[in-house]
This record gives sequence, C-alpha cells and structure tokens, in this order.
Amino acid sequence: MNKIKKTGLWLGITTLTLSLVVLYFPTWTPKIKGSNPIHVLEQVKINGMKHEIMIRGEDLENPVILYLHGGPGASELPYAKKYQDLLESQFTIVNYDQRASGKSYHFFEDYSNLSADLLVEDALAVTDYITQRLGKKVILIGHSYGTYIGTLAAQRAPEKYEAYIGIGQMADTQQSEMDGWNYVMEQAQLAGNHEDVDQLEQVYEPIKQGQAFTPRDIVERYGGASRLMDSPDTSFLGMTFSNEYNMLDTIRYNKGIMYSQEILISEAMSRPLPSLITKLDLPFYFVMGDYDFMTSSHAAKVFLDQIEGNQKEFIAYKNSAHYPHYEEKQRFFDWMVDTFIKQMQNY
Repeated sequence: MNKIKKTGLWLGITTLTLSLVVLYFPTWTPKIKGSNPIHVLEQVKINGMKHEIMIRGEDLENPVILYLHGGPGASELPYAKKYQDLLESQFTIVNYDQRASGKSYHFFEDYSNLSADLLVEDALAVTDYITQRLGKKVILIGHSYGTYIGTLAAQRAPEKYEAYIGIGQMADTQQSEMDGWNYVMEQAQLAGNHEDVDQLEQVYEPIKQGQAFTPRDIVERYGGASRLMDSPDTSFLGMTFSNEYNMLDTIRYNKGIMYSQEILISEAMSRPLPSLITKLDLPFYFVMGDYDFMTSSHAAKVFLDQIEGNQKEFIAYKNSAHYPHYEEKQRFFDWMVDTFIKQMQNY
C-alpha cells in the first residue's frame, strides 16, 4: 500500500512539474546568421502598456518593415519566421502582438477602452520606438484586420512611413461580405452541399444589412481563405510548442482573440474604411489574392480607386486567397526587393 501511494505521489509530482514547465517554459526567437543580424523577442512598454515585439533580420542596414497582424487579436508571432524567411535576408522585420492580443494580453489589465483608435495610437508609438531604435523610417504592412489599423495610421502620420502595403485589405465591409456570400453560395450549390446552402440562406439578410459576416468555416471550405497552402493559423499544440509561445501564451492568445473580436469587429463594420479615408499622402499598395473572400479583392479595388494619392497600385495574385504574401512568398519577396531596394538603388 505504501509503495502504491509513493508511486501515485511521484506521478502526481511529475505531472505537475511537466505542466508547469510547459506552461511557463521560456520563449525566444531563433538566431539568424548574417553580417549584422538581429533576432530579439522582448516586451517593451509603449503607449502605457507592455507590448511583445519580435525583430528579425540578417543585416541591420537593411530597410525596416513593421507588420500589423490581423484578427482582430490573431497574433502571427508563433509562425511568422516560417513565412518571412526570404524577407529576412533583405529586410529587418518587426512583428508585435497588438494590445490585448497574444503575449500582449495581460490577465489583470483593464481593456474597457479598447478601440481601433487606441490600436492606431499604439501602432504610431511602436513606429516611433522602432524608428528610434533602428534609425530608419519603416515600411508599414497590414494584413487583414491589421489593414484597418494600418490604413488609419498611414492617413494620420504619413511622414512616419516609406510606404503602406495592405495585404487582404479591408474596405467596405458590407460589400466585401456580400462578395464572399455570393462566391461560397455558388460553390456550395455546385458541390451539392445542401447543408451549406441552407446555412447561407439563413444568414443572407443579416449579411446584406451589414450586421453579420459570411461564416468563416464555409469561406475556408471553398478556398476563400487559402489555396496554395494550409491555413497558417497554428493549432493549440503548434502554438504552445513554438519557440515564441508557451502554453500560458496560448491561453493569452485565446482569451485575447475572443475579447478583441467581440469589441473591434462590430466597430469595423459600423465604421468602414471608405467612410473614413479618401486620401493618403504616401505611396500605397494593395496586394490582394483574387480568391480572397475573407476580405474581398473586388471591394479592395473599389476602395483603392476611390482614394486620392500620387502613387498607388493594386497588385493582383491570381492564384492566391487571403494570404498572397505567404501563398506566393517568392513572388512577394521579389516584388518587395524590386520596389524598395532596387528602385532606391537606382536613384
């Protein structure tokens, strides 16, 4: 009996120890080989709150990219290095978890004032921090919901940025969702999937009234999220066992994304970007997959055409969906080098 009790006690202690190790295991970002590399993962207090920031690149002399993740609340830190490896050879890339997102979600923080405007203030403050630390003006990239924050930041302070790039650019949300609904309804009918057809018919009116999104699981099922790769969003285990996240961070991620989306999605729907932005005083580019029905390529093109600007371009990726910079990362890398390195060298 004593032996059984001791064995049970040992197993209990071992399980508790392993759980604590997984929960609190130290996080880092792997080293980079290069002539003058940087590879840091750190928490910095910016605009009154601690933000988790990752900076990676082979040479600090290279141009700097500040990348705004989407969601809202969907950090890309656990998998960013997998998809930005080409860019790291020619650019220094800054990723950060936005307020109330991922490692920047703090359990006892008061987020009652969370809003897009506050996230824009954060983005501008992070920009100032990076510009001062690295000594360079940055290229601003937003992806998905990050384009909502990024476009507003570019409008508010164009002098801080070399250019703005919107990937999976948000635009007129109602128009975008109707484009998505029409696409998946056609695909569901062609596939003879009556269950999806019925579900789409039930949400048609709320979507038409700008009160709901086309169900994202259905959009993903018919290739409106990603086509040339699996969705890059990592699983609970994949996130937990990445270098940059541990289990506690994964819990933060899930808490943060639920909180952020509840507040910020409705705000974006009631204040679509075309009602807020008519002019941008810096070069700007929209990079869109033709099959993107998370944020409609058609709606983004209409939005770009309506924006007044001296240098703007719409770049279509005909084989991609919501992640063209990941789905066709060689093409995106080549374009970034041509646009921001080779052209500057020619001046």
